[in-house]
Amino acid sequence: MYSLSNKQIDYILDDIRARGIEMQSLQGDLLDHICCIIEHNLEENGDFESFYNKTITSFYKKELREIEEETISLLTFKHYYQMKKLMIISGGFSVAAFIGGSFFKIMHWPGASMLLLLAILTASLIFLPLMFILKVREESSTRDKIVTGLGTVFGIISSLGTLFKIMHWPYANIMMFAGLAAFMLLFIPVYFFTGIRNPETKVNVIVSSVIYVLVGGLMFSLIDLRNHETEHKMKMYAFMKNENLLHNMQANSTDSTSQSVAFEAINKVSEDLKGLILENGTGVKNIPQDFEAKDLIMQEGQIGAFFVDNSAASQLLTDLNAKIAQYNATQNGASKIDMEHSVLSLAPYELRNYSNYFILNNISQLQFQLVNAQKSLVAAK
Repeated sequence: MYSLSNKQIDYILDDIRARGIEMQSLQGDLLDHICCIIEHNLEENGDFESFYNKTITSFYKKELREIEEETISLLTFKHYYQMKKLMIISGGFSVAAFIGGSFFKIMHWPGASMLLLLAILTASLIFLPLMFILKVREESSTRDKIVTGLGTVFGIISSLGTLFKIMHWPYANIMMFAGLAAFMLLFIPVYFFTGIRNPETKVNVIVSSVIYVLVGGLMFSLIDLRNHETEHKMKMYAFMKNENLLHNMQANSTDSTSQSVAFEAINKVSEDLKGLILENGTGVKNIPQDFEAKDLIMQEGQIGAFFVDNSAASQLLTDLNAKIAQYNATQNGASKIDMEHSVLSLAPYELRNYSNYFILNNISQLQFQLVNAQKSLVAAK
């Protein structure tokens, strides 16, 4: 067993300080640990300096002061391991929810949108920020930190933009375009020019950059660059023209047949249902003729969970289905209303896959069929 002299102990302490260890408590801990290793493993007549140099290099990868930096990080970053655990859990949950939501969407099962929503929100607001925080503290180079930050920003914006796109929410294209711009114009150039300077990573950086450009190009091809405001106006004009035509036809189709009560009941439920959809999109149930001047243009989008969460809308849809089915039971041939090829054949949760304009126009088509049936009955009288 080797016995260290005071001179050798002072030599070790001075070397620890010279290597960048400034914390006195850490200096003492390292000194004790190194002395124990030398005394237990070095032979009595062994070469102290050679064995010490071999021992000290086993404590770090590049420099000994890495230990002090790590110690400071652990002392100031007390929740490091909890954050790391939360990052892993949130990442696993996002993957599982995304796979489950995708499968539910393929099978057209209820709950698909909720699973995808949870998956993307968890990845965007929990997993990616935590990954950025933990990754940055591991990076020593400022350039690497910038690259990591740009990649995280791109990931968050693109994930949220994809979510908005899936849910047909407004500003989806703007978010996806902003994320893509950050990716193509900031992340890729910084990643390429900082990584290509290192001969060890040069090939990997070039290959990765090519893949990133291809991914960016594919994402750009998915962005819809059309003027949606003009498109929404045109659809609103088309809807209002159909409504005016429908009301004119209804006004000219009054009759005194025994079916007039059924016609009025079906039309009333239809108008109430359309009113709720319009109110959900514009804030008013009855759209005036000067809707553009009053900025009452409805944005096209999926009806979402409207028929599931809104009990009044769900009840009106059920009533409309029942009243038309009751009417059809008393009719033959062309006088029947086609329910099979309309929104009435869909379950409430299935309606979330269709746009508000589609459902409005579909209900109006049922009313047009009702007007034609009413004319047929009057003509046959």
